[in-house]
Amino acid sequence: MKWGGQRLDGWIVTDVVTAIVVALIIRYAVADPPGPSSWWPAWAAWPVGAVLALPIALRRRTSRAVLAFAAVTGVLATVTGAVAAGAIWVTYVPTALVLYLVASTTSLAWSAAYLAACVAGAVTAVLIFYEQVFPGLEPAAGPSELPPAWPIEIGVISVLLITAGAVGAAVHWKRETTARLVRHLSEAVVADERRRIARELHDVIGHSMSLIAVKATVANHVADARPQEARAALAIIEQTSRSTLAEIHRVLGLLRSDGDPRLTQEETHLPVPGVADLPGLADHARSAGVEVDLTVHEEAELPAAVAMSIYRIVQQALTNVITHAAPTHCSVSVHINPRETTIEVLDDGPRHGRPPRTGPGGHGLIGMRERVKLYGGTFSAGPRPEGGFRVAARLPYDENPTAT
Repeated sequence: MKWGGQRLDGWIVTDVVTAIVVALIIRYAVADPPGPSSWWPAWAAWPVGAVLALPIALRRRTSRAVLAFAAVTGVLATVTGAVAAGAIWVTYVPTALVLYLVASTTSLAWSAAYLAACVAGAVTAVLIFYEQVFPGLEPAAGPSELPPAWPIEIGVISVLLITAGAVGAAVHWKRETTARLVRHLSEAVVADERRRIARELHDVIGHSMSLIAVKATVANHVADARPQEARAALAIIEQTSRSTLAEIHRVLGLLRSDGDPRLTQEETHLPVPGVADLPGLADHARSAGVEVDLTVHEEAELPAAVAMSIYRIVQQALTNVITHAAPTHCSVSVHINPRETTIEVLDDGPRHGRPPRTGPGGHGLIGMRERVKLYGGTFSAGPRPEGGFRVAARLPYDENPTAT
């Protein structure tokens, strides 16, 4: 705010200096015009210049009211003969400067209306001057380098005002276009962040709820006949529920960490899952009846964001196996080198006559595909000819291990 105030003060100083310069130019034009001198006394050139240039110094306060003041004073100075014959256009320089500011801060329709009013007033005033005032002035002492003529005066004034209005309107359009672009970019960033959080929550909740549903079904069926197995299933449900709640707190903490001072240190520093946590995913899948063979070849250090994406892709793939094919056999292969990571998850399909999956679909596969797309990689998912389902992903990334 302090910097903004300094900037505004700088503009005010610039306007005041400009007003003083324009006042001196108007005074000189009135005192030594190219055509016949004004019938006003010579000393009047000073107050005339000051009054006509005053709107320049005040134009950033109430620009529309100041524009009206500038246009009216210019018209009055013209029709009363206080201006310089042959240089009346100088009188409308303040009007042009104020018109530029108004046009740069208002709509195109209002800018056109203000411009039309200013041009109409100036043209009418010049015509009145040359019709009623100019014939009564004393002839110039010497020949003029620019003979007074109303078409020239009107042409110069019109070009001056139209140029000021057009430049102001162009500045206003550019500002609006930039503001719209910034707004659209901000909305795109927010939408991307929402999709990212949605993917995180989908992966966390989907995987955990699939495991919980399987174990709850087991506990319900064996509660009477095999209570020990039922208690083991309930223990897995309890453990999974606790870890899921912690993970949800971590994801939601990402939303609150920038603006909620009540967020605790523990919430903001919960560990981010990565490749080292893949064995835990395999254990969860095994507890749900999936025989998992996990192979990880890690030849390079991964960026944290890539490591989490690998974890989420494997997590969602195993969730789909648990949901659609368990009990079954599944192999998970992760190969990491300094330039890319390849992931392949294969399952043998459901046993006990459950219908196989017929093709890719669902939010889980969409989420995996979006994660891979962020890195410009490739993703494929679909039934295997020999039965079962295959998920394959390739994630290229920067060789720099510190990249995120």
